[in-house]
Amino acid sequence: MNILAVTGVMTGVLMLVCFVLGICLTALIVQMLTKTKAKTFQEDLQRQLDGAKKEAENIIKSARVDAAEETIKKKEKFSAEASQIRSELRETEMRLGKREDLLEREAESLLKQDKALKEKEKDVQRHLRNLDLKEKELTNVIAQQKNQLLKITAMNVEDARQLLLTNLEDECEHEMAAIIRQKQEQAAEIADEKSREIITIAIQRYAAEQTSEMTVSAVEIPNDDMKGRIIGREGRNIRAFEKATGVDVIVDDTPGVIVVSGFNPVRREVARLSMERLIQDGRIHPSRIEELVAQTTNDVNNKVLQIGKDAAVETNVRGLNNKILALLGALHYRTSYGQNVLRHSIEVSFLTQVMADELGLDSAMARRAGLLHDIGKAIDHDMEGSHPTLGANFLKRYNESPIVINAVSAHHGDILPDNPYTPLVAAADAISASRPGARRETLERYIKRLEQLEEIANSFKGVENCFAIQAGREIRVIVNANEINDDVALKVARDIANKVEQEMTYPGEIQITLLRELRCIEYAK
Repeated sequence: MNILAVTGVMTGVLMLVCFVLGICLTALIVQMLTKTKAKTFQEDLQRQLDGAKKEAENIIKSARVDAAEETIKKKEKFSAEASQIRSELRETEMRLGKREDLLEREAESLLKQDKALKEKEKDVQRHLRNLDLKEKELTNVIAQQKNQLLKITAMNVEDARQLLLTNLEDECEHEMAAIIRQKQEQAAEIADEKSREIITIAIQRYAAEQTSEMTVSAVEIPNDDMKGRIIGREGRNIRAFEKATGVDVIVDDTPGVIVVSGFNPVRREVARLSMERLIQDGRIHPSRIEELVAQTTNDVNNKVLQIGKDAAVETNVRGLNNKILALLGALHYRTSYGQNVLRHSIEVSFLTQVMADELGLDSAMARRAGLLHDIGKAIDHDMEGSHPTLGANFLKRYNESPIVINAVSAHHGDILPDNPYTPLVAAADAISASRPGARRETLERYIKRLEQLEEIANSFKGVENCFAIQAGREIRVIVNANEINDDVALKVARDIANKVEQEMTYPGEIQITLLRELRCIEYAK
């Protein structure tokens, strides 16, 4: 029991020792493992520290390299900028140097000019002093000559002044004539060729009849017994006819003809047609006369309007009022020096258009102005005033274009033109009126015009003789070559033309040809 107990105790002690040893061994192993891990951790930490140091050193080295490179770049950039600034400074310095040299030269030039001006000023002062002396001497000489002339000629101061003014006037007139001649020659060189070309083209492109019709106011009757019926008992038929038509009926001994006389061409046409219808009808008494005249008047008015419309269509002029067209038609029964006024207006319309086309103007406006330029002749028998003024006032009432109104009122030079169409209308009017065969004049009026032309030319000083030629369309004036020189001759011709325009009325234009001839005659003996 004791052995077992001892054995048990020993076994227990042994197990306790083993347990203690196991615990100590375990603690030792744990301590050894802990030391090993600590050593390993320290080594790892040391390795990490070493790696961090190396990496920090590498970063520092890289930063130093980058900083060095950046520093080099900054230095290079700074050097380049400094070099550019130095270059610009050198250029600026060179420009300033050149400018300084230029200013120095200009200063020297100004000094020289100043010296020259001072010298010229001294010269001018010397000349002024000399001029003052000469002026005083001239004044004395003039006074001496004046006294001497007064003594020689026995003229008083007023006569001498008048002589001086006369001489001065002659001298100024001579110079003025020379200037006029020079300016006219210059203008003629530029305008003559072009104007001739335009007028020639206009005349060539428009061809009209050589002679125009003339209104006839005679009515043929079948026999002389008809004259008694027209007169009627105690003249009641002829009085009724004259009262209804506003014309005079002339019944004379001329066989087979009754003459209808009246200043209004339309009324004269109404009277002529009414008389022809009465003769054809055979019923001639006051009531029938009034009825037939009223019917004929209506027919003639319609015919006049249609003639005006036909003229507008022929000339391609549009938008005319019927009142204007009626007056245009009335021009068909009006003549001027034997030329039918409506045909003349149509000619002027086409001629104005041709010239306007050559000058690049509006052809429609030119035709309109040309067609209406003489419309006042349709009413100048009934109203007081010139046909340009009457025509312009009539067109104003129907809101016609200001260009056309100015062309109508100014085509005879009564007022100044304010547009380029008015001179064209005036030129076309002269061309149409002055062409051969366009107009006829009575012998008495023709002779009177020739005499008046020669009388006007002979009224000028220095004119020796003059001749009206070409049916009064030209007058040739012969002047004394000793009294009138070339320059004054031009002024005399112009004065004659102006006086003819002021004092005479004539169709077309009159050419003034002045001849100055110097004949030198010597005899060899």
